[in-house]
Amino acid sequence: MTIKQLSAIELKTKIDNNEPLLLLDVREPNEFRYAHIESSVLIPLNQISTRLNELDKQQAIVVICHHGMRSQHAAQTLEQSGFTNLANLQGGIEAWSVYCDTSVPRY
Repeated sequence: MTIKQLSAIELKTKIDNNEPLLLLDVREPNEFRYAHIESSVLIPLNQISTRLNELDKQQAIVVICHHGMRSQHAAQTLEQSGFTNLANLQGGIEAWSVYCDTSVPRY
């Protein structure tokens, strides 16, 4: 199965429409402290496989990182573990800052 790619604008629309989503940020804690999307949950990429029990396999999950590479890897890991409602934020938090919320710092 191919992981769905979601643009920052598409994600903002889903959030604005109050769609039930888990925003899963897989960056490192220092990156998350510096810049993140409100209500997102941090589970660093290197902890995903050991913290799967914290996630609901039925829930819609949008995976987020800095530019979209780590989140793609995390989404593939989740998919291999039986998660089916997954999307990767194209361009990551960088795209979110540029296109949706300029108050989120870029780095």
